[in-house]
Amino acid sequence: MISDPIEFELFKNALFGVADEMALTVFRTTYSGVLKDNMDYSTAMFDGAGVLVAQGLTLPGHLGSMPTAIAAVQAAFAGRVHPGDVFILNDPFQGGMHLPDIFVFKPIFRPEGEETTPIAWAGTVCHHTDVGGRVPGSNASDSTEIYQEGLRIPPLKLYDRGERNETLFALIETNVRVPVKVFGDLRAQLAACHIAEQALIELAAQYGEETLAQYMTELVDYAERMTRAAISDLPDGVYDFLDHIDDDGIDVGRPIPLKVTITKSGDRIEVDWIGTAPQVKGAINNTLSYTKSASYCGIRSILPQNIPTNEGVFRAIDVTAPSGTIANGVLPAACAARGLTGFRMVDCMFGALAKMLPNEVFAASDGGNTGVSIGGYYGDRTPFIYVDFTCCAWGARPYADGLDGNSHIYANMASQPIEVTETEQPLQITAYEFIQAAMGPGKFRGGAPFRREYKLLADEAVLQVRSDRHDFRPFGLYGGGPGRPSMNYLNPDQNPAPLPSKLTMNIKKGDLFRHEVAGAGGWGDPLERDPASVLKDVLNEFVSLSAARDDYGVVLAGVPLAVDEAATGALRQRISAQRNWETVPIYDWGAALAAE
Repeated sequence: MISDPIEFELFKNALFGVADEMALTVFRTTYSGVLKDNMDYSTAMFDGAGVLVAQGLTLPGHLGSMPTAIAAVQAAFAGRVHPGDVFILNDPFQGGMHLPDIFVFKPIFRPEGEETTPIAWAGTVCHHTDVGGRVPGSNASDSTEIYQEGLRIPPLKLYDRGERNETLFALIETNVRVPVKVFGDLRAQLAACHIAEQALIELAAQYGEETLAQYMTELVDYAERMTRAAISDLPDGVYDFLDHIDDDGIDVGRPIPLKVTITKSGDRIEVDWIGTAPQVKGAINNTLSYTKSASYCGIRSILPQNIPTNEGVFRAIDVTAPSGTIANGVLPAACAARGLTGFRMVDCMFGALAKMLPNEVFAASDGGNTGVSIGGYYGDRTPFIYVDFTCCAWGARPYADGLDGNSHIYANMASQPIEVTETEQPLQITAYEFIQAAMGPGKFRGGAPFRREYKLLADEAVLQVRSDRHDFRPFGLYGGGPGRPSMNYLNPDQNPAPLPSKLTMNIKKGDLFRHEVAGAGGWGDPLERDPASVLKDVLNEFVSLSAARDDYGVVLAGVPLAVDEAATGALRQRISAQRNWETVPIYDWGAALAAE
């Protein structure tokens, strides 16, 4: 145990500060929009044995996978780790998640003295703009095997005792479409690891190596104790939930079940994905490490905020998924678009956890950020690749509306600014706006989604889209309605028919692609929503007058617009008397009223 709790608290904050400084370093030095604007990257610190001790304020989807990745490096290079080494990998079947996410790990040694074991490790993972493969951006949903998706990098040394691995650098440069961006982003990862190395050496000098190691071990044990204590306060039981992905982009229209069972007993939680679909042809298969990340994220969201997020939290949570399923794919499973499945798994976790804690868990979010890639060549055959992840809306909470225009909880990401996109890419963003009446109704409504339009200015390009929640809309909870489905269109003024949710297609100069994100689910009976909140949403153009009446039973009239309390009371009574909770979903009230 720690003899000086004040010093330990200072150390804890210092170490987490190092992980955050790494994240800021990537942000400030990276090249590509998917990193500097979407911020699709993560950072972490490990002890000398490779145990995850501190995570930067970055993406839960990455961070739960860090232990698997560093374990793969240590297994491949046991006894061959030296000062000046830097390790790299992205192979999903040897520690990675999907090929665009490249891990970089740097062992940290004492600055002087004989070469021994590391005193710590620094780790980063970044989503790279392109790693080769059949489709620009290396992120297509319709690849059918890993070999189509790009360059696979098993655990290798990027630097060996400080010397560049020129063979590996040349191999990467030859296989990616935009090597300037890829190497610029790799240098950002190296810079972050260098910053961490300097900071850890300073901490070792301040505390001494023995105390440094002791405090890192205690920090993980401390997180485990706090996690187990918090879990002990939760109700024991078995809680399950079934949701569906629309399809895999290959077998279009064939739903893919996601089934989770959460068993809570004492100070442990088991998360089991038995009942989830076998792995599919399309590229939405998960590695087990990514399934673990989604499971950890769901559980972490119901635990106290003051628990340090490190491997100690994971020790109290067992995650299992049968091999050969979409939750634990095996060779040659394609997995470039596995982010879609991870996001949906978190919402599936929320569906089960809502049965355990009905007053703490929120409804389904927008389905996870949509991935849009547009790649081609300028007139001089110089390649361009635009990778964007549209981040949108939270599900309604038991105590408040869902957040509007905010990234899914599984990824602390942002949307790319219009001005930057139009400056750096041959694209024009012709619309970026909230969609009216698209959120799930409820006592607390779901977060508002947005539409975004991309007009191609180059001669031609390949458009790749990873989206979902068209057929299976974001679910509401405890009487809340589902959100509006996601939609894709190409040149909607001429072709109003929607496109599939997952697609890869050629587009020409002047073509306009429109994506409409799904609305998030509502929470609670919409008839219990405060009419003043409905009025506010109408005035802000989030809700239409007809939706105020049909979804919430609120009648608005007059100039300026105001709630007609008498008419509202009468309408709500009529809706309440007519509806059949078992056969008429809340979101069909409007149709029921119109049919009278």
